[in-house]
Amino acid sequence: MNTDEYAKLDATAQARLVAEKKVSPKELVEAAIARIERLDGPVNSVVTKQYEKALERAEGPLPSGPFRGVPFLLKDLSGGGEKGSPLTLGSRLLAKHVAEVDTELVRRFRDAGLVFVGRTNTPELGIPPTTEPLLFGPCKNPWNLAHSSGGSSGGAAAAVALRLVPFAHASDAGGSIRIPASCCGLFGLKPTRARSPMGPKLGESTAGLIAELCVSVSVRDSAALLDAIEGPDVGDPYAAPAKLRPFLSEVTAKPSKLRIAVMRTAVNGAPVDPECLAAVDSAAALCRELGHEVVDEQFELADPASFFTAFVTVWSVSAAVNVRSIEALAGRPAGPEDIEPVTRALADMGNGHSGPDFVLAQRTLHRASREIARFFVDHDVVLSPTLARPPALLGDLVSTPDSPLAGFFKAGGYAAFTPVYNVTGQPAMSVPLHWSKDGLPIGVQFAGRFGDDGTLLRLAAELERARPWAGKTPPGVL
Repeated sequence: MNTDEYAKLDATAQARLVAEKKVSPKELVEAAIARIERLDGPVNSVVTKQYEKALERAEGPLPSGPFRGVPFLLKDLSGGGEKGSPLTLGSRLLAKHVAEVDTELVRRFRDAGLVFVGRTNTPELGIPPTTEPLLFGPCKNPWNLAHSSGGSSGGAAAAVALRLVPFAHASDAGGSIRIPASCCGLFGLKPTRARSPMGPKLGESTAGLIAELCVSVSVRDSAALLDAIEGPDVGDPYAAPAKLRPFLSEVTAKPSKLRIAVMRTAVNGAPVDPECLAAVDSAAALCRELGHEVVDEQFELADPASFFTAFVTVWSVSAAVNVRSIEALAGRPAGPEDIEPVTRALADMGNGHSGPDFVLAQRTLHRASREIARFFVDHDVVLSPTLARPPALLGDLVSTPDSPLAGFFKAGGYAAFTPVYNVTGQPAMSVPLHWSKDGLPIGVQFAGRFGDDGTLLRLAAELERARPWAGKTPPGVL
């Protein structure tokens, strides 16, 4: 198999060739390695290469999971921790840190038959929606190297856009699956809260905002991977509602008529670029053509100012906790050269809050979640922009020592539509249906009811059949 043939296959197709003994896992891994070496240099998506280990695993016995022998990349954050492998969380403080245990998520990835060929670039602690860590340097957007690949799963998305692997591990606490999927022209589903495991060390993280899965070329790959990794782990504090049937079966299920609300205004009032509104209008028209009821209605929060204050409280306290955690892993306090300005500033802000402040902030977010849930009683899905503007230029969202929180608050206007569904725990996805006049991908976001990941996957597959995107790649990729 040559590398271009490899690059045209999604993970499901690659696994089928392995099952039919038409290609070996080693051949797939060799193709992935060749593409990383040939294409990734200017982009900088893969920051840890594990070729020898991957080839050894590919030649040995592999589990008979749905993706037996398929190359895969882990994100360099805590959810991607693999025993004995580097785990930096994008931080200079952990530049030499090695994970002591497998996470439950990694164990399930491995049981699915995946072969890990490396780790992807991520911002420090996954904080900003752009991947420009001082430890590894920026991950550039393969569609235009002057632009960001998004964050925090920017390395994962850039790698899949380059077709280094057909899909890659991604996680999402405020949009970090959907944002890079939008920036890089990929499909990205943030599952329902607690659909993916957080163990063995965590019950939840960032007050339940985080969900884990992947960014992918095809909808069916995300659906099948979700089937492989979903479900409660031993000792979990809570679990997502049980799925009605395998998620993969939703991809081929007969579409049902949905009531889709179109949301063009962000709850924080951030201005939206005309290109992003055009993407929504085009997606709404397509949904109408497919027979869905599309209405111009959107939810509003009774007290948006309190909502955003509460969100920043939760985010900053979580940053403070995470800094303490990486200091414990490093065995020493973080000095000025160890963590980045935005991380330090957020941690300082978080340390200034009390325990009651954090609990009250959670209550505010729970109250807003109930308001939004009421809107979904009469609407199956909400359509909106994924981002308020096209992929940002590199450096545009980066904080400086002189203004350490400037990038963070600027990011609130950029990623204005994604965090609300981390708060509510609802499934939400970015679908690559539009490209700007400058040739940059612009995703649109669809959100569903809590626990109803299946409806989103069914709709995504319908959109994929109507307007295929797999053949759209950055210049020089195929």
